[in-house]
Amino acid sequence: MRIGPQGRVVIPAKYRRALGLEPGDQVVVWLEGDRLVMRSRRAVEEELWALFAEVEGSLADELIQERRRDAEREAQG
Repeated sequence: MRIGPQGRVVIPAKYRRALGLEPGDQVVVWLEGDRLVMRSRRAVEEELWALFAEVEGSLADELIQERRRDAEREAQG
């Protein structure tokens, strides 16, 4: 693979097929040391949903309650 003049890289067809990537799909890219990691956004979202599948209740509600308690403590003292 070569990097084009505008920094573009073409993902070979066999890798796109293996990842199930289609034109217009979004990918997530990050650095791990000296490696550039690319995953389909769909795969990353599925992994994140699976991590929180067992969580009951609302994490947002818990955070709001915690912030309100902190604000009350600060107001008292």
